[in-house]
Amino acid sequence: MDKNFGYETAIHIVAQGISDQSSVMIEIFLQTLPFFLLIGIGYVAAATRFFGPDATAYLTKFVFYFALSAMLFRFSSTLAINDIFDLNFGLAYLLGCLVVYVIFAGVALAMRKGWSEAAIEGQCTIIGNNGFLALPLLISLMGEAAAAPALFVLAIDLVVFGSLAVIIITADRQGAVSARAFGQIGIGLLKNPMVMSMASGLIWSAMGFGLPRAADDFLRILGQAATPCALFAIGASLVGNSAERIGIAVWLSFGKLIVHPIVITIFALWIFKVEPFAAGVMIATAAMPVAGNLYIIAQHYGVAPARASSTILISTVVSVVTLSVVLGWILGG
Repeated sequence: MDKNFGYETAIHIVAQGISDQSSVMIEIFLQTLPFFLLIGIGYVAAATRFFGPDATAYLTKFVFYFALSAMLFRFSSTLAINDIFDLNFGLAYLLGCLVVYVIFAGVALAMRKGWSEAAIEGQCTIIGNNGFLALPLLISLMGEAAAAPALFVLAIDLVVFGSLAVIIITADRQGAVSARAFGQIGIGLLKNPMVMSMASGLIWSAMGFGLPRAADDFLRILGQAATPCALFAIGASLVGNSAERIGIAVWLSFGKLIVHPIVITIFALWIFKVEPFAAGVMIATAAMPVAGNLYIIAQHYGVAPARASSTILISTVVSVVTLSVVLGWILGG
């Protein structure tokens, strides 16, 4: 047998594989591009003052309290708790996030920053825009089957990691976490419409109630407004984010967009061996840019708000490329 023929065949197979993967990446990029164009339109509208700060605030409220809540309730009301809760899935995401959090918070502490600053920096590397961006994007690309694992990730983010920074900052300032602080965290969760809409939907499902057709149509129509309005609101909110502390923001964006999905991939596929489709959804959520509400927390407690603002801005811009690569790898098998 001609050895050159064997080499040429092998090279052709490898080249064909690379070509196919590149085609998938380009296709995914073209599918995600409209989502980022909506973010871009929101940014331009706010930057030109056509859409003022008050308008952005009210649009965000509409998405948060009405459109997104309708979407979450509608999806969760069709699921049993067993459809969402999977121990291996939960442990893979929870422990993977904690590893990333400890690494970046540990680096901050090693650089002689305080515990409060370390908490915010660690939070930047694990809290993605899973409500406004991941949920509508992944359902659009991967179908409604992506809703259950995406909702589980969102629940962990809201309940566990959404509380973690508050607990650490409170303990750093007061020397301990009081019962009052835990009470405030609990009240905050009860007031969060995303938490309550998911919980209400699961309770509705557990009671065996189906959604009447009119109610289902109402929730579907209202929920469909969540995607364009949420993306527009993300873009508009970026106008208020400064590009200060660039070096740290790039470092934290690297943690969120690169390190976080890599670590989650290791935990999901190799350590806990999560079912491949659910693992793909988990990895995709880990590749999302930093959530905008992190700036609200940083601003509220007066802890590194400029750092959080810059990281949100940079991670959102860079994720146009990195998220497309991750999604292309996932959807390309």
